[in-house]
Amino acid sequence: MTVSISSALISTAYLATALWNIISKDDGFNNLGWLIYFVRGVIWISVAVSFLFVQKSKWIKIFISVWWISFSLLVSALNIELLLQTHNLPIFDILPWPVNILLLFCAFRNLTSSANQHSKDQGLSEPLLVSKAQKTQVGIGGASFFSKLTFSWINSLFSLGYSKLLTLEDIPSLVDEDEASLAYEKFAHAWESMVKEKSSKNLVLRALAKVYLKENVLIAICALLRTVSVVSLPLLLYAFVNYSNRSEDNRYEGVSILGRLVVCKVVESLSQRRWYFSSRRSGLRMRSALMVAVYQKQLKLSCVGRRRHSTGEIVNYIVVDAYRLGEFPWWFHSAWSLILQLFISIGVLFYVVGLGALPGLVPLVIFGALNVPFANVLQKCESEFMVAQDERLRLTSEVLNNMKIIKLQSWEERFKNLVETRRDNEFKWLTKGQTSKAYGTVMFWISPTIISSVIFLGCAYFGSAPLNASTIFTVLATLRSMGEPVTMIPGAISIMMQIKVSTERINTFLLDDELKNEVPTIVSHQTSDRGVVIQAGNFTWDTELTIPTLRDVNLEVALSGSIAYVSQTSWIQSGTIRDNILYGKPMDRERYQRAIKSCALDKDIDNFDHGDLTEIGQRGINMSGGQKQRIQLARAVYNDADIYLLDDPFSAVDAQTAAVLFNDCVMNALGKKTVILVTHQVEFLSEVDKILVMDGGRITQIGSYAELLTTGTAFEELVNAHRDSMTVLCPLSNESKGKPQNTDTHQVKESNKFYPTKHNSEGEISAIGLPGVQLTEEEEKETGDVGWRPFLDYIVVSRGYLYLSLGILAQIGFVIFQAAASYWLAVAIQIPNISSGLLIGAYAGISALSAVFVHLRSIYSLYLGLQASKSFFYGFTNAIFKAPMLFFDSTPVGRILTRVSSDLSVLDFDIPFSIGFVAAGSIEFLAAIGVIAFVTWEVLIVAILALIGVKYIQGYHLASAREIIRINGTTKAPIMNYAAETSLGVVTIRAFNMVDRFFKNYLKLVDTDAALFFVSNAATEWLILRIEALQNLTMLTSVFLLVLLPKGYVAPGLAGLSLSYALSITSTQVFLSRWYCNLSNYIISVERIKQFMCTPAEPSATIDDKRPPPSWPSEGRIEFQELKIRYRPNAPLVLKGITCICSEGTRVGVVGRTGSGKSTLISALFRLVEPAGGKILIDGLDICSIGLKDLRMKLSIIPQEPTLFKGSVRTNLDPLGLYTDEEMWKALEKCRLKATISSLPKKLHSSGELNPTTE
Repeated sequence: MTVSISSALISTAYLATALWNIISKDDGFNNLGWLIYFVRGVIWISVAVSFLFVQKSKWIKIFISVWWISFSLLVSALNIELLLQTHNLPIFDILPWPVNILLLFCAFRNLTSSANQHSKDQGLSEPLLVSKAQKTQVGIGGASFFSKLTFSWINSLFSLGYSKLLTLEDIPSLVDEDEASLAYEKFAHAWESMVKEKSSKNLVLRALAKVYLKENVLIAICALLRTVSVVSLPLLLYAFVNYSNRSEDNRYEGVSILGRLVVCKVVESLSQRRWYFSSRRSGLRMRSALMVAVYQKQLKLSCVGRRRHSTGEIVNYIVVDAYRLGEFPWWFHSAWSLILQLFISIGVLFYVVGLGALPGLVPLVIFGALNVPFANVLQKCESEFMVAQDERLRLTSEVLNNMKIIKLQSWEERFKNLVETRRDNEFKWLTKGQTSKAYGTVMFWISPTIISSVIFLGCAYFGSAPLNASTIFTVLATLRSMGEPVTMIPGAISIMMQIKVSTERINTFLLDDELKNEVPTIVSHQTSDRGVVIQAGNFTWDTELTIPTLRDVNLEVALSGSIAYVSQTSWIQSGTIRDNILYGKPMDRERYQRAIKSCALDKDIDNFDHGDLTEIGQRGINMSGGQKQRIQLARAVYNDADIYLLDDPFSAVDAQTAAVLFNDCVMNALGKKTVILVTHQVEFLSEVDKILVMDGGRITQIGSYAELLTTGTAFEELVNAHRDSMTVLCPLSNESKGKPQNTDTHQVKESNKFYPTKHNSEGEISAIGLPGVQLTEEEEKETGDVGWRPFLDYIVVSRGYLYLSLGILAQIGFVIFQAAASYWLAVAIQIPNISSGLLIGAYAGISALSAVFVHLRSIYSLYLGLQASKSFFYGFTNAIFKAPMLFFDSTPVGRILTRVSSDLSVLDFDIPFSIGFVAAGSIEFLAAIGVIAFVTWEVLIVAILALIGVKYIQGYHLASAREIIRINGTTKAPIMNYAAETSLGVVTIRAFNMVDRFFKNYLKLVDTDAALFFVSNAATEWLILRIEALQNLTMLTSVFLLVLLPKGYVAPGLAGLSLSYALSITSTQVFLSRWYCNLSNYIISVERIKQFMCTPAEPSATIDDKRPPPSWPSEGRIEFQELKIRYRPNAPLVLKGITCICSEGTRVGVVGRTGSGKSTLISALFRLVEPAGGKILIDGLDICSIGLKDLRMKLSIIPQEPTLFKGSVRTNLDPLGLYTDEEMWKALEKCRLKATISSLPKKLHSSGELNPTTE
């Protein structure tokens, strides 16, 4: 209270003195001495009033306390300097000083109490605070204009993030206009209108422009305002240095310039923040629209189109190309505004120095022209890099999806080499592109030096402007504003080239061949009982083939109603068993139980720890083949369709289970339905109404079972062949052998009566995993502040200590020589009779040395980045290929692919330059503070307090922003997984008419990912706006001090030097803060990749001192001794003490019901799962004592699920290249494939991308 009253009294005294000066002086307002007293009076009134608000809230209390500290220290510093210089102090400076000291103590007391209160709140009331924050949390939808302008609408999220770790549920959802559904709807409408114009060039960009033109016009206005305000700053510097050069003391003019500077900085800050945020918001909508468009296209893509675009490539269109196009608005507005800024800056140069600027245009044009070949090189590198990246990601996706067969065959080294070869090609183009950028840095940094030197020479030659402080520092400030365009334009060109490539790729995909969604002509069933009539129909997977796949098909089938489809290769989604069976339908408990029982799933589900809520891994990887087939059969039964298309549904189950499924499912549950069954199992055909026999793509016979048996054709041969094979493999009793083999219908029908019913066909199933723990768990992510650990990991793994140290030293050298060049100009112009040649030559020489250092910095950053990219990639690849099979069973492929795509791209492009920029920004900021303090040391008080404020705000921001980025890192993988799953199961999705449901689910995933991106950008702009405000305070304080200091106290050259650095201090701090936050976000990619690099490895491939003999196994005797297998520690045993001997040279059949452990036994032989107890001996050698490669290379397997890799027939038969063509032809002949392969154009070298047909 005492300080408040004292402040009010002091303000009254100052205001009274100001009024007396106006009244008593003859010139009244013309003498500005009164203005000083008036301003001081207003400040002290503000101090007095601030006591009324100091207890309103914590943030107001902190803000007011920081203001009191700044004010008190600044006044004290000025008083001390005045005492030291004049040994005298006016009465109006002596009286307020004690009040300033009291104010300082009050401020420190407030800050201490705030810290204590925060600690108390954290310790005692955190849950209550969190609950309150969650309830009051709102997004941008309900924000006011001022809240949107200052990004205050995100305050509630920051408050919540500062009190606890944020989760996905805490993130505000998108407003309607930002949702993917609306974005896609607008884009699709524009796209359709473009396609009708019969043009195929740049349709994507044209459609986006049509939709988003209006909102980008408003963004352009913000970019224009920012450009004008930036270019105005050198003119204000010119005016201020001219003001400093005058002998008369006209402080009104100085205050006027200061006011205009305030307006410029406010306009620059607000317009730039709005431009950045709105352009990224517009880009978000574009990105969402294209992600949805690509997904929607793949649902309609024809078979021909699917051959041109693999699943991996489609995923790449979504997570790479669409994401890249999301950056298009920001880079587009940056490009044109920077070009405009460049030309306006040239105009400012002509205004300041006249004809002297004309010679400077020559090097400017030369440097501009050099950008053209530079851009062409970058475009080529980017295009080739994208192609190489696509190839690597396609191969990586293929390897990850087929890792089980690769491990069984011990092909890891071969496929790892293939992946690394693709990466080497990609790395070659990465190196070329990044090296080009590094060498281009010399041109970008040396160009201002050359241009300014030429302009100074022009001024000296033409005499158009004197080489004084105002001219020199205005030219330097103008060239600094030109430096941003010169530096950024090549980067913008590079990004625009990348965007162009991505646009063309998406454009090609969206224009590719698709299924026609035409409405069929409806025939009334009153006049016809034939639902489908095919007359001489020819069908093909590929329209380019001359011979159709199906030929001369004549068929009449009574079909009407909904369709359910069961594919030959089971398609299972990631999710629970229940989700896969319900398939989007509402739960009907009675129908659900009937479907489970009819498909023999009830015992399986009962034995799972989580029942039907058991999580199924990606592609059903933790389910046996029979379980997957029965789950998708149950899905079809529960769907309760009218027509069932069953494509060999019994191929993956044993004969006993197949019989149960046929009786209980096909004949009972679907007894009143229309069922079309494709099968090899002729024993069931006696129960069907009609049989179609196919051969060579034609229907050769149609009729009932009895009719076809009596015709004496291919069908009878097929039935007899099946009966004979069963007779050979399962010899009958002596009595039956003596009886003649009849093939009449009655006997075959009777045989079906002996199939056991469902209740005695179910086996005991054990779920893979710990009791109570799902196989596929939520993706792990770091939480909280992990400090410098990820950064240290980046340096340690890459062994980049030397490059980092040299880069920092090079940056220090660059800043020192830059400051030295400016200081030389400031001092040299004060030297009488100095020659222009010496002035300009020394400046050019010092600046040239600085360019050498900045080039070295770029080179070292390049080497650091390339070495890190190589180290992390090879470390990650080694870890993945050495990971045990359980890792792939429990880790969705999308999680791995995000790390080798988007996270690796961050390591390739972003982190090395971010480190360089953070180091550069830090050193340049310290240098700027040092130069300003050298001229007016009092500014250090405000600068230090501003730095403390910036540090605090950054910490407050990072607490939430770090978690937002981490959560965002886990929302991209589900999009990839969902798109990949959809691509693999698109036929089933179409058949069940579930396109709309999958589309809506995908929209939710896109919106979740977009919401995090949106909030992350808003958080960044919130931070930078406040940092700009604090650093603008430092800059304005510096200018204000120069205005207040007596004339001649600071030389005009030093005043120009100080002001030129002061004008750049805000942009330098923002640059530093932005790249520091970017680096903090980018380094999360290091966390994510390092996480998988630490995956526990399976046992060694070879053990040097325990290599088996080359002839091993010479006999082939296999002994199981008390073998016990469990998939995870503490999980129940799957194999429970098996003991048996398989003698050498014998054929051993391993039989059992579905899920009984047959596949686990085979996995144990190959050590895909290590024994929990017991031994497996092959020829007396314990297989666990030797290396995995030595074991698996000596064994061979025909896997349950067929696998083909992209490539030739030869590479599929022999990936390791160990066998001759003759040996391969013999193998093909034994498998009855010789004729098929011989008919291919290139025979063994024909492509392995075979037609998607099944025999």
